[in-house]
Amino acid sequence: MDFGPFLLLALMEGLVTAAVLALTAVGLALVFGVMRVVNVAHGEFFMLGAVAAWFVTTWIPGPPAVGFIAALVLCPLLVASVAALADTLVLKRLNYDPDATIVATIGLLYILQQAALSLYGPDARPVEAPFTLRVQFPWFGYSGYKLAVIVAAALLLAGVWLLLARTKIGLVMRATQIDRETARAFGINVDRVYAGVFALGAGLAAVAAVLIVPIQQAHYLMGHDPLLLSFIVVIIGGLGSLRGTLVAALLIGLSDGVISVFFSPTLAKILATLFVALVLVFRPQGLMGRRAA
Repeated sequence: MDFGPFLLLALMEGLVTAAVLALTAVGLALVFGVMRVVNVAHGEFFMLGAVAAWFVTTWIPGPPAVGFIAALVLCPLLVASVAALADTLVLKRLNYDPDATIVATIGLLYILQQAALSLYGPDARPVEAPFTLRVQFPWFGYSGYKLAVIVAAALLLAGVWLLLARTKIGLVMRATQIDRETARAFGINVDRVYAGVFALGAGLAAVAAVLIVPIQQAHYLMGHDPLLLSFIVVIIGGLGSLRGTLVAALLIGLSDGVISVFFSPTLAKILATLFVALVLVFRPQGLMGRRAA
């Protein structure tokens, strides 16, 4: 095969990575943008979604598509409920203090990780894809499911944008983001908004995990890379910038796909981390973030 088909394959793999990464990073960006909370446990919500998907698809009989669709609906709701409970029981009691919430989410990370280890075990387990269609290109065949992941992620991200930009819920979230006390003075239940945002961020991470777990495998330690890459994307795109997060996810995903195919996945992570360092030095607000006044 010539270089061109190899490059096309690498770009397609990069698009799959970018799609899943965008969903995960947008959830992290929403939590920081609205609540000003650095959620170190975000990767564990991703892991929890994947592990829950394995349980759901194992328990539900019938064709793989039935169990997968059930997992795609139930697992994000379950993870979002856990996140809302954590917000109410922990973060709210800390009054969302930036330093205290970092420590609290680190503790939440280990609680979720050890709970998954106890209930799920240390083994990596596969989840069967809902269909096995392959799309035939002139040079190679490619997984139809991976293409479906890209489409599904794009539709979900469009839905998040519509929610934030075109609905009353989005207006309330933006008002809370700008000034929490003024929003509370106008009758907005800030605590409920924060719980909803934290749940939405975790739910998006869980959706991303359910989509990717037929390609990878569910494992109790699988939250590390999504957390690292999500932080890289959010920093590069600009803290609190949804558009910047999407652009950065596309850049990191495509570069990861190309570098991983032609060189090594480790080199891709090293270069992404180096890019973060350069952004922090030369443009601390990120590619599309606003400079602090």
